[in-house]
Amino acid sequence: MAKAEQVLNLEPSQELKFRGPFTDVVTSQLKLSNPTDKRVCFKVKTTAPRRYCVRPNSGVVDPNGAVSVAVMLQPFDYDPHEKNKHKFMVQSLFAVGDGDISLDGLFKEADMNQLMDSKLRCVFELPPDSSAQPAQNNLDASPALQPNVMEAKASPKARSSSEGELKKAGDEIKRLREEISSLRQENLQIKEDSLRQRASGNPGEKKPLIIPHHDTQQANPMMHLVVAFLIALVGFIVGKFIL
Repeated sequence: MAKAEQVLNLEPSQELKFRGPFTDVVTSQLKLSNPTDKRVCFKVKTTAPRRYCVRPNSGVVDPNGAVSVAVMLQPFDYDPHEKNKHKFMVQSLFAVGDGDISLDGLFKEADMNQLMDSKLRCVFELPPDSSAQPAQNNLDASPALQPNVMEAKASPKARSSSEGELKKAGDEIKRLREEISSLRQENLQIKEDSLRQRASGNPGEKKPLIIPHHDTQQANPMMHLVVAFLIALVGFIVGKFIL
């Protein structure tokens, strides 16, 4: 005896499509329509029961009625290279009588020749831009990373330049300090010579004190200004180098 042909109309009829990303539950709708004038019982099975949640997974479709079944794929790590072999099967039987029906008992005791079934395969799909998204993210990120890369490459040169300027400024300050010290010694020597001349000359005679034109009283303030400027410059360079 030939097996009974499926009486229910399935929509979709061949494939259950699940569109990612698959980091959350993805639901595909399956519509079961009954074009007959009899009640039809149905039961939904899958080859991967741990991966899917089906609501309702069994029930009765009234004459000329329809039932919507939600097939929910649980989150998982999607591998596009992994071949998907998940399948669903919808079994159906004409209901006996008009009363309440024990669906589990009905399908267990059903004659295999009266049992109708349809099979659907599962198809996993990614959004059109998902495959290019990681590359696009890398491209978008590269301009933001470029300044850091350039800065990292340039930092040794900047460090070397700052160290050179710092050393040069330090040498200049050292030279000016030595010059100021020499001028102070010269000033002290001039004062000692003046006092010696006064002591050896006529005590009653007043001799004018002759001091060279480049008096340290005028030179020293200029030197102090130069030193202050250089110190400020060094502080700026050091602050810039540290920051």
